[in-house]
Amino acid sequence: MTTTTLAALVPLLPFLGAVAGLLLGRSAPGFVRPLAVLPPLASLVLAALVAVRQGGGRAVDASTLLTPTGSVPVDLALHIDGFAALVAILVAFVAACVQIYSTGYLRDDPRYPSYAALVSLFTSAMLLVVYSGDLIVLLVGWEVMGICSYFLVGHYWGTPEARAASLKAFLVTKLGDVPFLIGLFALGTDAGSFRITRVLDAVASGGLDHPTLIALLLLAGVAGKSAQFPLHTWLPDAMAGPTPVSALIHAATMVAAGVYFTARLLPVFEASAAAMTVLAVMAAVTMLGSGLAALAQDDIKRVLAYSTIGQLGYMTGALAVGDRGAAVFHLLAHGAFKALLFLAAGAVIHAAGTNSLAAMSRMSHLRDRVPDAFWTMTVALLALAAIPPFSGFFSKESVLGAAERLATGHPGPAPGAAGWIVLAAALATALLTAAYATRLWLLAFRGRGAEAPDHGRQPLSMTVVLWVLAVPSLAFGALAYRTLPGWFDGGSLAPTLLTSILGTGLAVVGGLLTYGAWQRAAARAPRVPLGAVAAHPEGDAGLVEAEAIAAHEPAYGDIAEAPDPADPGRLLLGPLYGPAASGFHLDAVYSALFVRPVLGAASLVRFLDREVVDTYVRGAAALPRLLGAAVRRAQTGNVQTYVSALLAGTVVLTVAVLLVASGA
Repeated sequence: MTTTTLAALVPLLPFLGAVAGLLLGRSAPGFVRPLAVLPPLASLVLAALVAVRQGGGRAVDASTLLTPTGSVPVDLALHIDGFAALVAILVAFVAACVQIYSTGYLRDDPRYPSYAALVSLFTSAMLLVVYSGDLIVLLVGWEVMGICSYFLVGHYWGTPEARAASLKAFLVTKLGDVPFLIGLFALGTDAGSFRITRVLDAVASGGLDHPTLIALLLLAGVAGKSAQFPLHTWLPDAMAGPTPVSALIHAATMVAAGVYFTARLLPVFEASAAAMTVLAVMAAVTMLGSGLAALAQDDIKRVLAYSTIGQLGYMTGALAVGDRGAAVFHLLAHGAFKALLFLAAGAVIHAAGTNSLAAMSRMSHLRDRVPDAFWTMTVALLALAAIPPFSGFFSKESVLGAAERLATGHPGPAPGAAGWIVLAAALATALLTAAYATRLWLLAFRGRGAEAPDHGRQPLSMTVVLWVLAVPSLAFGALAYRTLPGWFDGGSLAPTLLTSILGTGLAVVGGLLTYGAWQRAAARAPRVPLGAVAAHPEGDAGLVEAEAIAAHEPAYGDIAEAPDPADPGRLLLGPLYGPAASGFHLDAVYSALFVRPVLGAASLVRFLDREVVDTYVRGAAALPRLLGAAVRRAQTGNVQTYVSALLAGTVVLTVAVLLVASGA
């Protein structure tokens, strides 16, 4: 079987699994779980074979004309280089883990068949984006992911939070997709083709007439899809969906698509120094803002959501300094430990039995109750905080090293100022990341919240996946930084001495400061009495989460108004805690700037339609209606009345004729 055929099967198998799952979900429920798990596993095997055959060497290209447009044709094309080969493995690997985990997490969910099919379709769409060699075909996968995210985030559609979150995710990403679509058409027009290889050739030969405009339009779509400032606000709210969906979106699909797209078309952005500077500023603001916001969140999943936004900021920062190898290296490492963080959080949510979805301030004594989640989440948090030798250290240091090289005068495709912006923000974010990772660990596993009922051990399918993901979270970075340059552009990914000392030192400082603040706050905060929590019904983890989202009133009885247990974030942030907890009120700003004016305009249009247009229409109809009424009154059905009217008319006509004749 040729490499091209194998590559075509990688996105096709999950698509077929999704179709079969939707068709057989009700009539043959016994096939739902095999149809959910086997296609991504098969895609993983095939993606690995494609990567072995590609070997980091010359890209595999194949195409067939999809439709002749008369100007710029659309091709069904594959373009598989080292970046695509490795990212496809990540997508299939995380998708398979999520599907296996979900068989236990949502085992009693009545909507599991449609959920599993949508996850498979989501996976297929992302793999299409990864392997596509044509921008229009890539756009198809890009938009299908948006639709799938809408349905998956709104899986618990019976709750207002899930409905609002799914709608917000769809609308905010579509807000970025409109200029993105315009940018794609402008890029194809300037390059004379939508084929990625021909677009890159056109860039190399200086064939783009509007590089800055095209790059900025494309960046709008990237900001929306990859949750970068200012279009990042949808991602924390998307936590209303099932936790495995969060793992899939944050680790390998959706938000990874924007970073991957930018890496694949990086020469287009490098053609404009202004666009690279904008990308650097966007990455810096995203990293710092998300780090501060994560330090003030009480919901464990919202902490992880803001963490994802910040880590994506690292990736866009690497792209802003012109090093797509470092960006994709961090994308791969982040995919493993972020999937582990979310799936471990699912086990924590179940064990905590909290009706506030995942409030860390309510958690207590979880270390011994969920040992698998404790140990694996500890590994993932150390990787997130970039502590050596965990994978996040090597991938994050590759970003810092790339920024340092550009900032210190090494030639690059971006202005030196972009290097300084990214380097300063990334170092500050290293401290913040370690701080909120330490805070999460302390509150979740050593918290002093109210005791919840023990829900028993997690299903084996959940715990096995946690340990499988712990392996790359621990070992991937040390192995990858030596071998990945051959798969990428050949640039070094090895940690540099200066940034390693600075980054690790700041991470250690952030962790120690948080631990000290936690001890100080714990000494002052009253301890919530054990047993104060209302018993949560035994049940499946996914149903526990659904009930948690649906809860509008705290289920904690008298402790609902009790002071929060020790929260180091409040001490560390001080007056910034409130704004950071609300995401710096960006939703309120957007509501004031966009939502309210649109609603006001809609009210004005409704008023004009009702009071002006409808009045005009009613007035235009009034005269015919009056004439009709007059004529209707004349139709009495009385023969004598008709004869009298006829005689009267005859007399009037006769008189009129005589008058005219006498005048003549």
